[in-house]
Amino acid sequence: MTANLREIKVFTTFPHRCSYLPDREATTLFVDPRQNITPELYTELSTMGFRRSGDHVYRPHCNSCNACTAARVAVQDFSPSKSQKRVLHANRDLTLRITDSVNDDEAYALYERYITQKHADGDMYPPDREQYESFLNDSLACTQYFRLYDQDKLICVAVSDEMLDGLAAIYTFYDPDCAKRSLGTLAVLLQISHAKKRSLPFVYLGYWIEGCRKMSYKTRFRPLELLSNGRWHGLDNEPVSELSAIPVVNIPNESRP
Repeated sequence: MTANLREIKVFTTFPHRCSYLPDREATTLFVDPRQNITPELYTELSTMGFRRSGDHVYRPHCNSCNACTAARVAVQDFSPSKSQKRVLHANRDLTLRITDSVNDDEAYALYERYITQKHADGDMYPPDREQYESFLNDSLACTQYFRLYDQDKLICVAVSDEMLDGLAAIYTFYDPDCAKRSLGTLAVLLQISHAKKRSLPFVYLGYWIEGCRKMSYKTRFRPLELLSNGRWHGLDNEPVSELSAIPVVNIPNESRP
C-alpha cells in the first residue's frame, strides 16, 4: 500500500507561533482524525514526514519555511560513539521494563516533575493529568512504554510507537535530578537497540532543525537520514551502505511486568 495525500482528507491550522524558531509563524497539516490509520498507513505517513501526538497525525506545512526536517536513524548501521558507550556503561545498573500503558500515578508523578522543572516555559506547562493521558495514549494500538528503574524508583519513561519499518520516538520524560545519567540519550539508544532486536530498519526521531539547540542532539546518532524533497538521504550525504554494521547495543536489565 502506498499512501497518497490526495486520497486522505487533511486539515491545516491557522498560522501560530513556532515552538522552535521564535521569529517565525508555523502552520500544521493534520490527517482527518476520522481516518482509519492502519499499521500500513501509519508507516507510509511516517516515511512522508508525519508524526503522531495523541490522537493526531501531523506534519509541518509552512508556506515560507521548510526548516523542520524529518529525521530517522538507520538502525542496522548505527554505531554508538565513545560518549554514547559511556552513557550505556554508566546506566548498566538500571532495570528496563516495557509496558503497554502509562496511565498510572507513578508515571504521571514523574512527568509532572519533569515538565515543572524542565519545561515551565513550554506549551505543556502547567502539567495536567487529562492532557498527559491524551498526549501519550496508545490511540493506534502500537505504543510501548520503556520504563527505566533505579532499584524500585522510576526515573525515565520513553514513549515509542512500533510501525512496520521501525520505531517512532514519541516523547521521553525523566527525573530532573538524574541529569548526570544522560537519560535522554539513553532512551534513544534503548529504542535503537530494541529496533535492531526486532529487525526494524529505522528509529524515527521526529523533526530536526539546523541551528536549533533543542534539536542538536539528534545529529549525534549516526547514520542519520533526513527527508528532503520527498526523498530520504544521509546527513552530509554520507553513503549509508558503506557504514559498517555492529552487534546489538547492550541495554540495561530488561523485564516485563
